[in-house]
Amino acid sequence: MRRPPTRLHVYWLMTILAAAGLLMSAAPALAVPMQNDPNGFDGIPWGAAVAESDRFVKVEDAGRVQTFEPKTTPHTLGPAAVDAMKFSTIDGKFARVMVRYTGKETHDRLLTFLQQQFGPIDQTPGQMAGGAVKFFNWQGPDSAIILRYDLRTGLGVIFFESEAFRVKLNEGNSP
Repeated sequence: MRRPPTRLHVYWLMTILAAAGLLMSAAPALAVPMQNDPNGFDGIPWGAAVAESDRFVKVEDAGRVQTFEPKTTPHTLGPAAVDAMKFSTIDGKFARVMVRYTGKETHDRLLTFLQQQFGPIDQTPGQMAGGAVKFFNWQGPDSAIILRYDLRTGLGVIFFESEAFRVKLNEGNSP
């Protein structure tokens, strides 16, 4: 014979459902298949030796992962000025670019530029995550692009990543 649920069981069930609802509302929209996979960034192919280029200065050395910034300023991505660009290598091989920007106007320009370059995002109702933080993803065979924009603060970040080096980067300095 089955026992009726206790208050503790109901409490845990409601907690799990609430947590699942929060995670689902904050989850990124599904990745869009990428058109024109760049297999790198700004003409630099994934796996290149960025440290040997005179275009960059090293700003961080964390063992296997090293971070560089372009020597030239201001930084631009397509039609928009951005606050910062950081190029990361793993074991000396180019693997990721992080671009930081601020402002709704800059966000709109960058989103339009990325859609023109890599394909339109799916704006079908139910495909876009609600809430104050928006995620947009493009997935290609060699590259992934992840854009995160916070409507409240106006801060955005875009990651351009090598699919081949993504796991190694996430492991970071692990042996």
